[in-house]
Amino acid sequence: MKHHIPQGISDGSLVGHLHTVTLCTVKMEEYRHFYGEIMQMIVDGPISQTGEEIARQKQRWQIPHDLDYELYHIYRPAVPSLLHLRVLHLKSPTPSIHQSYSSYELGSFSLGFPTSDADRFHERMEAYQVKAMAPMQVGDIIRADGVPGQYIETIYQGPDYLHCVGIERVNISQLAPCDPHSIFCGPGYSALVSRNAESEIVFYTKVLDHYTQLDAVWEASEGSALGVAAGVPFRFTSFYAQQAEQNHIIMLEFQDGNEIDTGVQSCLPNQGLGMYSFYTRSLDELMQRAAKHECKILSGPTTITDPIIGHGRVATLEAPSGMYIEIMESLAI
Repeated sequence: MKHHIPQGISDGSLVGHLHTVTLCTVKMEEYRHFYGEIMQMIVDGPISQTGEEIARQKQRWQIPHDLDYELYHIYRPAVPSLLHLRVLHLKSPTPSIHQSYSSYELGSFSLGFPTSDADRFHERMEAYQVKAMAPMQVGDIIRADGVPGQYIETIYQGPDYLHCVGIERVNISQLAPCDPHSIFCGPGYSALVSRNAESEIVFYTKVLDHYTQLDAVWEASEGSALGVAAGVPFRFTSFYAQQAEQNHIIMLEFQDGNEIDTGVQSCLPNQGLGMYSFYTRSLDELMQRAAKHECKILSGPTTITDPIIGHGRVATLEAPSGMYIEIMESLAI
């Protein structure tokens, strides 16, 4: 890519904040409608690629050679540091990661869309008949530095059973930079549901060099948008890149033993959100950490030129949750 790609790597840190999420679908028109028309993001594609480029993608992402797809890029150009969506429009169906919107289903859970005006955000979702998981919630929150504020939040039903979180923070900074000319912003973070929080914490902190900004056990409130019974305890952990203030990952682990394994891994090329992509200062050091902690290495390191994440050395790992993790060390062209 000829333009600068924000990598989210702070001085002295190994891995930047979450940059790209990859989704697979056979429902590209739903994605155009939801992310393009409703959420007002740019939908670019199908992106022209050579047969060799596609073959190399399939190899590094463990995609069968006979499964064809078109590549799309969905993003918000006014705020390029926000999450980018890489969408593989599959030409034939694969298993679906999720069977329903149940919060108990393991694997990828949501994309979060911070907004500066939750009321107008909600009005637009209602106008487009996007269903909410629960009425809008208002609650008190204390920022990591101790500053108090409030949050206004609703969870909506996105394509392929992925949750879309609309969230405004009042009197404190938003969870990600907002477009000053629009009520829409994000995606600014993603969440997943795990049954093994400790393994995930080791992966994100010891391998990816992120830190847990918050790690606590809460109880679901009455009428919670999580859709679980009031009082159900769940562990809430947030992972941030060093010194980052956006593009974080949230992990939920329900404590009542009712988690649901659909039998379909949150990975490519299964339908839904299956891969997180990050930039690293040193892929060699990252791979050393992965080997030390016995991470599953799916491919790489290899040198590639990608239409979304650019030119560099890349490897693909598997997180304990089964999510694919793509790591890129940029190289000058």
